Amino acid sequence: MMYHAAVWLDHSDAKVFHVGPEEVQETLVHSPKHHVKGHVPHATHTESREAQQYFEQIVKAVGDATEVLVLGPGKAKLELIKHAAKHDAGFAERVVGVETVDHPTDGQIVAYVRKYFRAKDRILGT
Repeated sequence: MMYHAAVWLDHSDAKVFHVGPEEVQETLVHSPKHHVKGHVPHATHTESREAQQYFEQIVKAVGDATEVLVLGPGKAKLELIKHAAKHDAGFAERVVGVETVDHPTDGQIVAYVRKYFRAKDRILGT
């Protein structure tokens, strides 16, 4: 059975939602930067490794969802897509949409995801 996942992320945290018709499972992934006080604003080799680790944890949390919607307010969502294209083509192929969404509540994210996939499935006749 096909199931959907959504990732809402910024550079501090990611929320991964597995959304079914009746149930929702949420996983929270913290960026390694989230715990660093006063980090230097310039990108370094270490920060690049930290970002890669963060994106790998997100991909792992998505698991084997067959379709993934990526959401977020800034550039982190695009960096995740770029990371996936380079390091995890299987994940990249399952991404069906990338949307700019500010800082909604968990309930708003779930409602948005359900509406998105209902419309997508209706359009494609699936």
